[in-house]
Amino acid sequence: MPLPMDVRDLMKSGTRLVEERERPVRLAVFVEVDAADELISAVQAALRPKTAAATLQIDLAEPGKPPALAPGTDVVIALVGGGGAGIVEALEGPRRMQTQVVAVSLGAEDRADALADALLQPTGDLVVAESPEQAVAALGEWLADALGSKRLALAHNFVFMRRAVAEDAVKTTAWQNGVIGAVSLIPGADMPIMTANQAKMLLQIAAAYGEPLGVDRIKELAAIVGGGFALRTVARQLLVVVPVLGWAVKGGIGYTGTVAMGKAAIAYFEDGADFQQVTARLKRLRARAAESLPRRQVAPVSAHDQQLALPETGGGPSDG
Repeated sequence: MPLPMDVRDLMKSGTRLVEERERPVRLAVFVEVDAADELISAVQAALRPKTAAATLQIDLAEPGKPPALAPGTDVVIALVGGGGAGIVEALEGPRRMQTQVVAVSLGAEDRADALADALLQPTGDLVVAESPEQAVAALGEWLADALGSKRLALAHNFVFMRRAVAEDAVKTTAWQNGVIGAVSLIPGADMPIMTANQAKMLLQIAAAYGEPLGVDRIKELAAIVGGGFALRTVARQLLVVVPVLGWAVKGGIGYTGTVAMGKAAIAYFEDGADFQQVTARLKRLRARAAESLPRRQVAPVSAHDQQLALPETGGGPSDG
């Protein structure tokens, strides 16, 4: 039986994702002398590279002794205490080199503006959190957004980055499918595009969690996602109820269905499942969804009603 989508295209995507996650990444960490010990410990635990492709430069930022930034550094992470002269001097060099800088500190949110002024740092590149755990999570989100071309390399090397990178893939794909579902005018025309997007999203999630992207797994993924996750029938039923809002329902199914699929995959990986187990669980989830859909009872249509019936209009349903 032919598979429902282009496996060769998925294989190319898998190869590209593997290449992206193996890219070299270089981080520098500048530590202010009065930075909180618990923040330093949390970041130190998070920044433990899994491969030799990731390198770290760690320096103390003391007044009058600004550290020299290694060439090719992707980003500088400044662990800040009071925001004194030492850390301000340390950040001057990276800024001259146009290297991205993120400052991380512990404290209440209302401290952010004053700290940004002291560091001459944009508030969008400043993380102020009340706990080390919150600071590390926010740092992961910032890195995933700021280093888009190397987000998979970051996730591959640093465990704390994986969820942020995976959730970004889900958000991006869901918006794409929401738009595709909403604007599609030809019945069924959006289905191949949306299912291909979902399959590539799942490959991105698997790549972020360090899973091997082999031929067998990709074929299995194509067969599962190509089934539409049973949401095509859901879309049909909603369009019968609210035909005037059909375009919004179609977009909503594309968005929410993709989010549901992505969040399920992330949960499975977080639970320790490998790529093969994730595809097996998605297959069971699809089967349960199909079984749970209510069967519509179609009443007999009289000849008079058939003459009065209007032609069916509206776009085809969308898959999630």
